[in-house]
Amino acid sequence: MSVFNSSALYPRFLLTGLSGLESRYSLISIPIFLVYATSIAGNITILLIIRTEPSLHQPMYYFLSMLALTDLGLSTTTLPTMFSIFWFHAREISFNACLVQMYFIHVFSIIESAVLLAMAFDRFVAIREPLRYVAILTNGVITGIGLAIAGRALALVFPASFLLKRLQYRSVNILSYPFCLHQDLIKTTVSSRRVSSIYGLMVVICSMGLDSVLLLLSYILILGTVLNIASKTERVKALNTCISHICAVLTFYTPMIGLSMIHRYGQNVSPIVHVLMANVYLLVPPLMNPIVYSVKTKQIRYRILKKFKQQKF
Repeated sequence: MSVFNSSALYPRFLLTGLSGLESRYSLISIPIFLVYATSIAGNITILLIIRTEPSLHQPMYYFLSMLALTDLGLSTTTLPTMFSIFWFHAREISFNACLVQMYFIHVFSIIESAVLLAMAFDRFVAIREPLRYVAILTNGVITGIGLAIAGRALALVFPASFLLKRLQYRSVNILSYPFCLHQDLIKTTVSSRRVSSIYGLMVVICSMGLDSVLLLLSYILILGTVLNIASKTERVKALNTCISHICAVLTFYTPMIGLSMIHRYGQNVSPIVHVLMANVYLLVPPLMNPIVYSVKTKQIRYRILKKFKQQKF
């Protein structure tokens, strides 16, 4: 009964940085800051370029805008606690603040997964029905897809937060990462976690699990369509339009799978490895997506260079 004392009604949570390297946090924070600065600047640049260039007001770039907005949301959600640890050694976070951060981290992650699926559908339509591309993916359809993506994520994650709120915790709970994740919060509870664990698994299956299967199916259909194109030059051109998207998919799913594998099978792995993988999962996609699309998408690259030349002169 001592576990459930009055202070447990308002549990405190302690976030964890890189254990054993606290004396080097100031140095470690430099590359982390550069990653955040680059990802935020890169995604804002993508959004501004698409907004200010009428020639980019096309379905593909609308979906890219959704991806950039999602990456901005993911970066700004994790940034406060990350720098509170590495700059101020402030590990404590209230339960409600932890739930809010957890909610938005998982919401933006699910949104990003769905946006990548929508972008695969966009590429399929562009390759399969190039003459009807704009007629199929109208502004109304894209808006509907965007609302459905956001609505699904918001609806799926909310019950998970509510279920966690009903559980009982110790007065002080130590988390494994410098931010709050659902699977980490569940481990700290001292009451039955079965319902929360099952629901969390269902959310993953119904969101990222389903999205990954549909992504694979989309690329099977895309590959089948490309192979039916008579001209070799046109086949290569069609596949080249998918390279940026394939890179974005790999950037998102590879760290996520790695984190899941370490979380499930890496009990004997150093805690630093867990923290690094979690950081890679949340920091790398927002950093790499604008870089990949700037380098591999000719229209974006050309307009970014044009803007820089205008500012220079």
